[in-house]
Order: sequence, then C-alpha cells, then structure tokens
Amino acid sequence: MSRFVIQEHYARSHHFDLRCERGDVLVSWAVPNGMPTDPKKNRLAIRVEDHALSHLDYANDTLVGDGAAVKVRIWNRGTYTPHEFGENKVVVTFSGRQITGKYAIFRTDGKNWLIQWTSPPLDSPLGRGAGP
Repeated sequence: MSRFVIQEHYARSHHFDLRCERGDVLVSWAVPNGMPTDPKKNRLAIRVEDHALSHLDYANDTLVGDGAAVKVRIWNRGTYTPHEFGENKVVVTFSGRQITGKYAIFRTDGKNWLIQWTSPPLDSPLGRGAGP
C-alpha cells in the first residue's frame, strides 16, 4: 500500500492539498472545497506539481512577505490502494482517520480534475445505505 496525506492550507485562499505517494514523489491536487462527503457531489481538484516525499509530514506556520500568515496542517493521512493510476484518471481506496472509501479523480480540462467519492466503506453508515 502507498501513503497519502491531506493538508489543510490557510493562505490567500483556504484549501486542501491531496498528495498521493507514487514512486519517489507525491502526485498532488489542490482541492478548494475539501474532499467530497456525498457520493452524488463531485468536487474540483486542480492538478499541481508533484511534491517531495518529505511533504507527507509537512506542517508549518509561516509569515510571508506581506506579513500574512500561511498555515499548513495535516488534516488526514493514511494509506491507499490504487485501482487505476493513469494520466487522466485515478481510482484509489483511501484508509485514513478522516477519509476512507473509494474515490475517483478524473481530468476534465487541462489542470482541472474532479474528485468523486464512489463508494464508502461497508462498515460506515453510508456504506449500509443510511444518509449523512
């Protein structure tokens, strides 16, 4: 199994960064509105540059040039099982503290992708057919 991290990033705009270990890098997406929690609603995921594996543990509070604070905290981490990991589509099952279940991430246009929660784990209330 490979590792993943979701970092909550407070900067000029609040967003989350999803990073999936793939070989010797972290394949990364900025997810402006966080991970989807409803299988019927997709969320935007913007493909960004690959990051070093050291970002699996990266968290920081920094002041930037204009005095604004930039905070990065680890919101979730764990392992994932890849089912498909291609140039235009990624399907994985995450196993973490906050996020579990099967997700599909697929390219729509250029750097824009969508992320969809395709299947909650069977031991969750959603997996048994109950609503959130």
